[in-house]
Amino acid sequence: MPPRPPTRGPGRNRYADLLRVCAIAAVVVGHWLLTDITYHDGHLGGRNSVEYVGWGRWVTLVLQVLPVFFTVGGYVNAVSWTSHHARGTPWHVWVAARAMALLWPVAVYVVVAALGVTVALIAGAPARELDRAGWFVALHLWFLPVYLTLILLTPLFLAAHRRWGLAVPAVMAALVGAIDLARVGGGVPVIGDANYLLVWGAMHQWGFSWLDGRLTRPRWLPAALAAVSAVLLTLLLWPGPFPVDMIGAGLRVNNTAPPSIALLAFAATQVGLLLTAEPRVAPRLERPARLRRLARVNGAVLTVYLWHMVPVVLIALTLYPTGVAPQPDIGSGPWVALRVAWVAVLALVLAPLVLGVMWAERPLRRLPLGANVAGRRAPVPLVAGIGATAAGLAKIALDGFAPGGRIAILGLALFAVGVGLTFLSGVRRLGGGG
Repeated sequence: MPPRPPTRGPGRNRYADLLRVCAIAAVVVGHWLLTDITYHDGHLGGRNSVEYVGWGRWVTLVLQVLPVFFTVGGYVNAVSWTSHHARGTPWHVWVAARAMALLWPVAVYVVVAALGVTVALIAGAPARELDRAGWFVALHLWFLPVYLTLILLTPLFLAAHRRWGLAVPAVMAALVGAIDLARVGGGVPVIGDANYLLVWGAMHQWGFSWLDGRLTRPRWLPAALAAVSAVLLTLLLWPGPFPVDMIGAGLRVNNTAPPSIALLAFAATQVGLLLTAEPRVAPRLERPARLRRLARVNGAVLTVYLWHMVPVVLIALTLYPTGVAPQPDIGSGPWVALRVAWVAVLALVLAPLVLGVMWAERPLRRLPLGANVAGRRAPVPLVAGIGATAAGLAKIALDGFAPGGRIAILGLALFAVGVGLTFLSGVRRLGGGG
């Protein structure tokens, strides 16, 4: 069955671009706010401030915006695959190109981080500090394995969407609820990992429904989704077993590791509210000056996300051992005030870093998206490549680039093999754009 053309026409959805920019900005600021650097007895450390500040868990209701990113991701992946499928592009060619467009900048970041660890090891850096620093600059990579998997599954999931519509994420939500019942209530935690695909995948499916109008027509539907989901979320939090913390640090019942039905209800509330606002906000973005600014910022979001924890490590290594950075009691008034200065300093360091990285990465735009050698067998190395890449990135995100003060050989090897297989399975250029 040929794909149905998108109802919104061929142009970009600038509101989706705006949401992606705002979501990444909130994630970056959230990571900075929640990271509390410590220096005691000659050792650098770090802790998640949410675990130590009583009201901190409520702040996660504002800072948890990754549902927006996955919903926008579903939207843009559907636009891209629909366009290329209509021109006869094979699914595996599209997946490989889409994955490599993401993986080239990621590979630069991973290589630089690995080289940094190697240099630090040669210089005799203490294992404890190296382990911690390597984890700080790796923890945010966790979402990439999930997103790569969803890129791989987009042709299949979009076909399911065109046949069954919103029933697909509804079934996913029902499965999440059943898994949580067994995980939280039945003491079977091992099955919870399936929720990584089901929860984030359901949000990705919402992007498909946003594109073809199933989630936005009639006009009252997004508001109704937000209202019903907010009621469900309230019941899951009070008297339900789930915490208000939508990031889930240091809790027995966690909303993100693995993702829970409470996170899905929260995401539906958030996305419903944002789609309700689209008719009012989107027309304001059509002014040429605003479009130009939005396009420039949107082109930097991946670089900002990948590199935003590097300033944390740089500032920690320079200002804390020297005593320049004060260390007030966590949660105190001076500590809260210092958070503002902390974010401002990190932003000042990140801005030139991002500009420099984007300048250095300009040759990546000319790199091929594939080797054009796999032929008919391309789907096999592609699936293996995405799997190995996802496994390597997940390993690095969990352990860091220097677990135990040693370089993360297994994670880096899996990543390198995976990127190589993905590259071999693709073509040099994918005609017609993204």
